[in-house]
Formats: sequence, structure tokens, C-alpha cells
Amino acid sequence: MALLFFLALLFGASYAQLTETFYDQTCPRLPNIVRQEVKRAIETDIRAGAKLIRFHFHDCFVQGCDGSVLLEDAPGIDSELNGLGNLGIQGLEIVDAIKAAVESECPGVVSCADVLALAAKQSVDVQGGPSWRVLFGRRDSRTANRTGADELPSPFETLEPLKQKFEALGLDSTDLVAPSGAHTFGRSRCMFFSGRFSNFNGTGQPDPALDPAYRQELERACTDGETRVNFDPTTPDTFDKNYYTNLQANRGLLTSDQVLFSTPGADTIEIVNRLGSREGTFFRQFRVSMIKMGNIRPLTGNQGEIRRNCRGVNELGGEAGHDVM
Repeated sequence: MALLFFLALLFGASYAQLTETFYDQTCPRLPNIVRQEVKRAIETDIRAGAKLIRFHFHDCFVQGCDGSVLLEDAPGIDSELNGLGNLGIQGLEIVDAIKAAVESECPGVVSCADVLALAAKQSVDVQGGPSWRVLFGRRDSRTANRTGADELPSPFETLEPLKQKFEALGLDSTDLVAPSGAHTFGRSRCMFFSGRFSNFNGTGQPDPALDPAYRQELERACTDGETRVNFDPTTPDTFDKNYYTNLQANRGLLTSDQVLFSTPGADTIEIVNRLGSREGTFFRQFRVSMIKMGNIRPLTGNQGEIRRNCRGVNELGGEAGHDVM
């Protein structure tokens, strides 16, 4: 309760309107429905959980957790999916399936933003990670922010720009390092890290923060820029603390991963060491940071709408409680 009170002070009135019991009367089976669909998706595609978490991250980082990342191009909407930060994002069909299952039992009740928040939590839980309390009551925006999607944290960024982007959302260095631990599973395309192999930043040399033996493994795996490689070469499909032990061994896949540990004098080094020391420590902090991140600037009350199809806004007049947003 103390954490929830602190978050209410931090994120303001909209956050305070979110509650764990929001759907208890209108869609009581929501957690079970979403969990069943997440498990089904992971059974079909082991990367499904990582895809859902990425959607939730990218949603919250652009104009708040409002489902805007899911909107496709339409008159007046330049989709965030076209943004540089969403290059290669996958899994929209998984969100569609979850939303369809929810709509089948609770039509017009649960927002796409809440579906993303709950699906992210269930994805981590199903694959061996921590569980946390998801607060509900977010509503869906009727707008997208392509410019904001262009400014999402980049896999090529150094530490200071990453910290600035997190700080702009009320998130500190720990909130940067802990959610980055979601790179303990999932995959990345070679185009996002192959620049580390040679002539890194125009030096004519490989990235000195990339373990040479690991670099050779990656070079062999990367037959072209579209090839996908596991973030974690040891336990690629399990949610565990190995992300941090990989960083300590200079085996972080992306520049934006490795800079958390390899930037001289950075406060993130101690955080990596602490979260990498015990899985329970990582899980506890991941839980706290995910709650904070998942409640950035939500639309509540009569703001926005409850989309029936996450890819497009409702027709005006087709849903009872929307304002322009």
C-alpha cells in the first residue's frame, strides 16, 4: 500500500483513479482470459511474451499508457508503428487474439491499454518471472504520436540519452536498469547490433565492451541484417537474472544494454551488480519498476475511449464514454 500511495503522489490524479478491482464486476474473469491467451501464444511462438512486453513498453513511453502504439494508419492518424523506435516490432496479431477473447466475454468493457498491461505481466509470469499487481482503468487514446515513436529509446544509444528519456517520464536509473532485464528473453535483428563487430563508432575497431569470443559467435550467426539472435545466449526463453551476468561478462547484445555496465563511473554499474547478485532482488525491483512504468499518464474517466478493435478508433457515437484525446 505504501508503494501505491507513493505512485499516486508521483503520477497524479489519473494514476490515483486506477484500481486493481476496476473490472471485478464488469469482467471478473479478465486475468484468466488473458493468461490463457498468453499461454496459447507462447506455445505457438516462444517469442510471444517478449513481443507483448515490448508493446507495453513502447506504448507507455509515447504519450503514456493509452494503447496508441496499436493504432494503424487512418485518416488523421500517422501510426506509431511507422516510427523509428518501432522498427521491426511484432506481435500485433497476438494482441488482436487476446482482445478478441476479452471482447467475446466482456464486449466494450476492457481497454486495449489495460489488455497490454495485463498481457505483459502474464507473459513474464508464465515464463518464470515475477508477478505484480496490475492496476486497471486506463482508457484508449483516439490519437497516435508518430514523432514520439521516433524518439523511443534506441538500441544504439549511449547511457546519458537513455537516462534523460527515462527521467523525462519520472523514472530513475533503477527504473532504467530493472525493466531492461526483460532482455533476458526474446530476440533482436542483427541490424541493431552488427555495427559493434568492426569500425564501432568510426574507430576502425570492434566495440571494446563486446567480449571477443561472443563477437565471433554473433558474426557467425548474423548471415544478414534480418537474422534474429537471442538476447540471452544461455537461457534464451526463460525469465531470469542472466541478463545482468551477461552484461558483467561483456555479453550484452545491444549497445543500449552493455552501456548500463560498461560506462565508466556510471551509477547503473552498481545497480547491474545488485540485480545480478540474486534473482529475488531482480524480481522485486522489476516488479516495482513495472508498476511505475505501467502507470505513466493514463487516460481515465471520460478521457479517450474503450476501443473494440485495438488497431483503429471507434466510430464517433459508437461508444458511450469518449472525449477527444
